[in-house]
Amino acid sequence: MATHIQAVRGMNDYLPTDTSVWQQIEDTLKQVLASYGYREIRIPIVEKTSLFKRAIGEVTDVVEKEMYTFDSRKGESLTLRPEGTSGCVRAGIQHGLLYNQEQRLWYTGPMFRYERPQKGRYRQFHQIGAEVFGLKGPDVDAELIMLTARWWKALGIADFVRLELNSIGSLKARANYREALVAFLEQHKEMLDKDCKRRMYSNPMRVLDSKNPDVQVLLNYIPQLIDHLDDESREHFQGLCSLLDDAGITYTVNQRLVRGLDYYNRTVFEWVTESLGAHATVCGGGRYDGLVEQLGGCATPAVGFAVGMERLILLVQAVNPAFKAMQIIDAYVIASGQDVQSAAMQLAEKLRNEMPEIKLMTNFGGGHFKKQFIRANKWGARAVLVVGEDEVKSGHVVIKDLHSGDQQTLVQTEAVAALRTLLQ
Repeated sequence: MATHIQAVRGMNDYLPTDTSVWQQIEDTLKQVLASYGYREIRIPIVEKTSLFKRAIGEVTDVVEKEMYTFDSRKGESLTLRPEGTSGCVRAGIQHGLLYNQEQRLWYTGPMFRYERPQKGRYRQFHQIGAEVFGLKGPDVDAELIMLTARWWKALGIADFVRLELNSIGSLKARANYREALVAFLEQHKEMLDKDCKRRMYSNPMRVLDSKNPDVQVLLNYIPQLIDHLDDESREHFQGLCSLLDDAGITYTVNQRLVRGLDYYNRTVFEWVTESLGAHATVCGGGRYDGLVEQLGGCATPAVGFAVGMERLILLVQAVNPAFKAMQIIDAYVIASGQDVQSAAMQLAEKLRNEMPEIKLMTNFGGGHFKKQFIRANKWGARAVLVVGEDEVKSGHVVIKDLHSGDQQTLVQTEAVAALRTLLQ
């Protein structure tokens, strides 16, 4: 017997019972995005490796350790996208969407990172992200955060996430802070782990994101980034906080929040939860005003965020019991008797023509009357439509409500109205 081929570790199948929940949540997110004027952009899964090295930063975990990179047949280095912002910017530059224009875009799809799989964090994972180009004020930063807050309310998880904010300033401000931070770390090198020592000179701000408990103790005494902010960044951050205060959105200023990608500047934020068993980030983003120019476009202010769908879905299922898999079908057509299958199928097609929204399934393969009812219940049908030999001759149909047990015999032309009433 041939051995079974299993899915690649960390790359999961999502079965029909899973995808019905995914579809509900995705529909909710997309409706809110549309209400704020965002339009969808679809970008490739595979990009040139140089795009991510230039955008994300070569001295980051993503580029150093987590990318799925391979050579094409022509020897060109290609990478499965580890995040969506870089590809969105590349597409915007390539197709002339960004120069002297304002754009509000969103995208969704799989991303890929080679890291240890854990609950809600996989090697193939899915994100939905939004990016805004051409606006530089704190007002659009605030609106993006308001948009995400509206998501959480719509999904019933607003009480289980909290917002953390920080400003990491301009490139010049970070350069000044970098000097102070490196000087401090050099004085306490013996308290750093191997990874932090490696980053101390190449990317010292990433030390702030260390999860090592011993390093976390040291970080209580480091110089504060906020003390090195330039005036413009400080004013931008104060404006953002004021707008969020006015909107009634609660937040915490976390001065260690730097995000893991090099392209960020000024505003950075994360929505985090403790409802998945550990401190987990559900959504993260911020400003990246220099990235468009860095990738070959004209200087363009930009801000965006991304949400990890697996983690979001786990959270919704954990804290909102009202959110459950959708009913598979609304109605099931049973054919009972000799030479009635064609009539049952024609009735089903007429119903679909007049009720495009209905989820309707027709019994195939015959079977006893009782067995067909069992199948209808298995598929979660609310109503059963029975077409037998007598019904075919008279042009009638029997409609039974599987919840109440009530049934009625109607002329087939009246079936649409009866079904609509029953399924309300």
